[in-house]
Amino acid sequence: MRAFETEKTEVAEIDRSVYDIKDKVNAAFEVNSGLTAEIVEQISKEKHDPDWMREFRLKALDIYNKASIPNWGPSLEGLDMRNIVTYVRPNTEMRGKWSDVPDDIKNTFERLGIPQAERSSLAGVGAQYDSEVVYHNVKEEVAAQGVVYTDMESALTGPYADMVKEHFMKCVPPTDHKFAALHGAVWSGGSFVYVPAGVHVDIPLQSYFRLNAPGAGQFEHTLIIVDKGAYLHFIEGCSAPKYNVANLHAGCVELFVGKNARLRYSTIENWSKNMYNLNTKRALVEEGGTIEWVSGSFGSHVSYLYPMSILKGKGAKMEFTGITFAGKGQNLDTGAKVVHSAPDTSSYINTKSISKDGGISTFRSCVVVAKNAKNAKSSVSCQSLMLDAISRSDTIPAMDIRTKDANVGHEAQIGSISDEAVFYLMSRGMSEEDARACIVSGFADNVSKELPLEYAVEMNNLIRLEMKGSIG
Repeated sequence: MRAFETEKTEVAEIDRSVYDIKDKVNAAFEVNSGLTAEIVEQISKEKHDPDWMREFRLKALDIYNKASIPNWGPSLEGLDMRNIVTYVRPNTEMRGKWSDVPDDIKNTFERLGIPQAERSSLAGVGAQYDSEVVYHNVKEEVAAQGVVYTDMESALTGPYADMVKEHFMKCVPPTDHKFAALHGAVWSGGSFVYVPAGVHVDIPLQSYFRLNAPGAGQFEHTLIIVDKGAYLHFIEGCSAPKYNVANLHAGCVELFVGKNARLRYSTIENWSKNMYNLNTKRALVEEGGTIEWVSGSFGSHVSYLYPMSILKGKGAKMEFTGITFAGKGQNLDTGAKVVHSAPDTSSYINTKSISKDGGISTFRSCVVVAKNAKNAKSSVSCQSLMLDAISRSDTIPAMDIRTKDANVGHEAQIGSISDEAVFYLMSRGMSEEDARACIVSGFADNVSKELPLEYAVEMNNLIRLEMKGSIG
């Protein structure tokens, strides 16, 4: 009995219930479920869109209605747009002071550790709750460098309106796929960042997205422009409580990396297991620029997630480091894409995937080397770990090489936990669960080293919780 009590104590110390807290839905306004031209017009009116954006939304809706649902990945049969509420405005205006945020919303973000992280290690924070940003702030010394960090709605109608119009869904057009078109029609919230030429932002900016309303969708738009010779590390976190109805996340991230600029984009997606995560992320990299992706995908019922990099300029570089953990009831289809469109470009994709309790983890990569991309180099490495006999892991690489003057390689490894390794650790005093968790954490170690400290801790805690079987 005593041993059982100790085990429960260990689980409680890293209990996932902090993510599963359900606030009482106290929306100021929400549209009807479903997707019609009237609903899109209503969203546009509520958000005080300029005329061009209202027209953009309606064109995107038309594209959505004509496009087909993907037939090559996990089933989306359980996602019915007739039941999804596409816009839920929380009962607050956006605040620039944390103390002004309503207590119920503030308490949720406090429990998630967002304000504490801002005070200790971040240059600025944006916090979105359901469909709107409720808090946005950037440190004075960063703003003094000319860095712009604000919510998308303010950027759309403020001094940077022309810059937004010039870049909005140019990297990810609504014609890209059905859910990009959906995003273009009903997007709301998100962050706009502009880093002037030559400016190095030494500490990260962070946006955190929290979806609270059951049966709702979240469609935030993140637009980041890092001008020539500049540097930024942007961190994105997201979570939601678990409901018995489907929720949808179809955000969009557009990254513009200027000449000799560098952008690191780190994400931990910790959605609940009723979420359909159909997010689209893409970077356009100019001459000598570098995009670094660090991605952790742990939640959601179904994921389609493949950050893409277009290496447009000579000498542009991309690095992608990712980890995926698919547990019971999860089908996570993730990976990365890169297009080499210029000479001397290079890309490196390194991913780890873990599947357990019947979870399905699929890695897809796509490497395209254009005819004029002489001396391009690309390396893809994928390692998969299955923790039992009922889980599944697949690797689906695609390569389209149009020049002989390129160096492209792919390596994949799929395996299971060694019984001998588990036995050895148990002989040293570990329980079987702790032994397996230790091996899995070691497998994921090179990814966690790339994550910001608090997210590395979160990732390891989530892995241990999955190993304990305490997440439903």
